[in-house]
Amino acid sequence: MSADNSPIGHGRLNLEQQRKRAKELLKGAIHQQPDAITRLLAHLPARETPPRLSDAQWVIARENGFGSWPKLKAHIDALDFASRHAGLHGDQDARTLHIRCGSDIQHSLKVAGFTGDFLEFSDPLCIGPVTTTDYSALLPVRAAFLAGAFNITADDSLARLQQSWSVLAQLDTYERLVLWFEHDSYDQLILACLLHHLNQQKSSARIELLAVDAVPGVERFIGIGQLAPDVLAWLWPQRKPVTPALLQLGADAWEALCAETPEPLMALTRSGTPALPMLGRALKRHLLELPASNNGLGLSERLALEALRDHGPMSAGKVFAELMREREPLPYLGDMMFWWLIQPLLNAAEPAIAIIANAEAQWTERVLQLTATGVALLRDERDWLDCGPGERWVGGINVCPEQPQWRYDHAADRLHCSR
Repeated sequence: MSADNSPIGHGRLNLEQQRKRAKELLKGAIHQQPDAITRLLAHLPARETPPRLSDAQWVIARENGFGSWPKLKAHIDALDFASRHAGLHGDQDARTLHIRCGSDIQHSLKVAGFTGDFLEFSDPLCIGPVTTTDYSALLPVRAAFLAGAFNITADDSLARLQQSWSVLAQLDTYERLVLWFEHDSYDQLILACLLHHLNQQKSSARIELLAVDAVPGVERFIGIGQLAPDVLAWLWPQRKPVTPALLQLGADAWEALCAETPEPLMALTRSGTPALPMLGRALKRHLLELPASNNGLGLSERLALEALRDHGPMSAGKVFAELMREREPLPYLGDMMFWWLIQPLLNAAEPAIAIIANAEAQWTERVLQLTATGVALLRDERDWLDCGPGERWVGGINVCPEQPQWRYDHAADRLHCSR
C-alpha cells in the first residue's frame, strides 16, 4: 500500500489525500487484498455485494476517528477556515501572553498567524522534590535537582527558572493570558502551579485555557507540540475562560502535590476534579509513581522492565519509544527525563537492568537487559526498595528506603504506609 492507514500525527488532514486513500482502499478490496479486506470488515458488516467508494470513505473516516465521511470533511473544512482566518480572529485583539510548558509551539503559533508574546515555563514538576507551595522559595531546590538530573550547572538551572518566574510576577502588562496545556502529568502539574500563582496574584488580565486531551485525526495524541500550525489555529476558538472555581482547583492541587503525604492528593483525585477532569486523571497518574505494594516499583519503572521482559534486550531509545507509543497510559516523560528515571534501575546496589552493549555510545543506543533482580521484581519475588535504589521524590513525598514508606496498592486502588 502506498498510503499508510494510520491517522496523521500532526492532525492536519488533507481532503484530497483522504480521497486518494479511500480509492486505494477500494481498489485493494476489489482485488481481494487481505489488508484491505481486514480494514473494511473492521468497520462494516460482511456482505456479498462489491464494496463501493462510499464504503471505503466510511472506513477512512472511522480510521481517522470520525463518525462518518461528511464529519471528516466538515473537520477539514474547519481546519482550512481556521488557517485562512487566524490573522483576523487570532490574538491581535488584545495584548496577549501565551504560556506553555515548553517551546514546542512557539514557532508554530507564529506560522499560524499569532503575534502575542510567548513564555516557556518548563520546570518538570512531575519529577524531583516539590516541597513547598511558595515557588519562589522552591526555586533553589528545583534548580539543584535539575542540575544534578540533567548535567547542567546549578547557576544556569537557577537562572532559567528565575527568568520564567520573573515574567509571571509582572503579568499586568498583558490584557490576556492564554495557557496551552495537554492532559498528562508533566503539563497538568505545571498548570496547577501556575493556577495557584494566578489565584494569589489576582492579575487584571483575563485568563483563558486551552486544555487538550484529543484531536480528531490523531490516533495517539501525546502533546500539543506534535500538532501542525493550522491545527493550533483551529484550537484557538475552543479556549475557555479560567473561572474562580478552576483557579481554586489549581491552588488545591498544588497544595496537595506539595504535601508530605499522599492523602490530600488521593482525596482530590477521588473528587473527579469537575472543573478540569483531566487534572484529576493526571494527579492519579502521578500517584502511581509511588512504590507499588507488591514490588516497590513506580509505574514508569515497572513499564520499562516489562518492555525488556517482553521483547528481550533493546536499546534504551527503543525502550523509551515502546513506553511512549504502547505502554504508558498517559505519556508524560521526555527522553532525558526517561534516562534520568532509569538511572536507579541501572545503578542500584542490586540493579534491575544492565547495559550489555554499546556502553560508550549515546545513551539511546546503549543496549539494556533485565538482570536476575529485574526478573524477580516483575514476579513480585523481590521488593525494589530492598535493592538499594537510593531516595527519590514524588512531589512532596520523600521515597527513602530507610524510612516508613507510602505504598500504592494497584489492585485495591488504595494507599497504605508500610513500616
